[in-house]
Amino acid sequence: MIRNLEERSLEQAFYQLTDWLINSLHGDEHLTINLASERSQFTRFNHAKVRQSGVVADGNLTISLIYDQREAYAEFPFTGQHEIDIAYAQESLDYLRREVAQIPENPYLVIPENQGSSREVYQGKLLNPEEAIATILAPIDDLDFTGFYASGSIIRANANSAGQRHWFATDSFFVDYSLFVQTSSGEKAVKGIYAGKDWQNQDYQAQIKRSHQQSIALQRPSRTIERGQYHTYFAPAAAAELFSFLMGSVGEASLKQGSSALLKLKNQERTLSPLLSLSENFTYGNVPRFNELGEVAPEHLPIIRNGKLVNTLVSSRSAKEYDEEANGANGDESMRSPEVSAGNLAEADILKQLDTGLYLSNLHYLNWSDRAGGRITGMTRYACFWVENGELIAPIENLRFDDSIYDFFGENLEALTKSREFIPDTGTYEKRSLGSMLVPGILAKNFIFTL
Repeated sequence: MIRNLEERSLEQAFYQLTDWLINSLHGDEHLTINLASERSQFTRFNHAKVRQSGVVADGNLTISLIYDQREAYAEFPFTGQHEIDIAYAQESLDYLRREVAQIPENPYLVIPENQGSSREVYQGKLLNPEEAIATILAPIDDLDFTGFYASGSIIRANANSAGQRHWFATDSFFVDYSLFVQTSSGEKAVKGIYAGKDWQNQDYQAQIKRSHQQSIALQRPSRTIERGQYHTYFAPAAAAELFSFLMGSVGEASLKQGSSALLKLKNQERTLSPLLSLSENFTYGNVPRFNELGEVAPEHLPIIRNGKLVNTLVSSRSAKEYDEEANGANGDESMRSPEVSAGNLAEADILKQLDTGLYLSNLHYLNWSDRAGGRITGMTRYACFWVENGELIAPIENLRFDDSIYDFFGENLEALTKSREFIPDTGTYEKRSLGSMLVPGILAKNFIFTL
């Protein structure tokens, strides 16, 4: 109840400040206002002990002033205390009026409109802050557990001088952890993430148990794998790294400019597997549907359906520049709430269907090696194993791979798992990030490892 009252108070303070800002505008000025705020508990663990813990209550306001086909923006703290916030706002507005007069005209500038207002609040079942640490450490026993816990409410809000208002608040948490073990070849780790809106202790304990089992397997002698092509399973966390490259290639501007890795898919020069479907889905309430301009995206937008590109993300700027219809995309035209459709591979059958090959839990250091050809390079990381006859045989030494999305998401995509995992954005630089992707594990044939 106390938290609800605090959020209501912040909401009222935000709209009170936006009204003051809008009433301060001159007749030929336009303004867009965005709020990013949070009330979060943070705890760091090392060797299964608390190393740092605290609560953050923070907020920042960004205002964008448009005048004479020019735009400038400023950011300042949002405290929820009207007199303090007005002082910051007045100083920023005065600065923007001086700044905007010196900026070149922008032919693709988007003037704020009123396309309707919204209010969405998603309450979860978070751990009681006083019980969180004990709950997280309860199944750890004598494991070498290192990690980071974040939990609380995240707020995003938008208003503009045309009268449009949006308010979005959501509860979320994540435990981003590693279990370390000492082996004959040095220290190794299993990495895991448990995240969501509703804490389910049984699910958390089951995940720690799976990670513990992998940490035991890590203590076997490592095997060096020769370069070549291997039957490969990517657990959801590893698959998410690969899917992120696909999700970052669906913007209309990058396709029009020829810089997207999916240009050959759009031009029907290459194909993806009919098993693969990718959508933007806001129904989970992880991120707001409105973008930085206050434009609202469709609740559900298919991007790739059965291997075919059926929609792209189109921002208002791209719509103006390329004579397309905007669909609420942000300025980066990046996916904000992506999900990959599930497949038919049961979790219990993963090792059996893999038979002989590689089981990869995590990847890192990924980058394009040939963007036009859709080729990605990267490294295996953490708990990755050699599998024979459906049995985990040994952990592997790190491998570098180099393969094309048109192959491992194309004809070599053998199966996707029935179960999917929410892989959260765990960024906390300046503020706790919103968003996650819902992805299955994937099984691919002939995945290429170069060394």
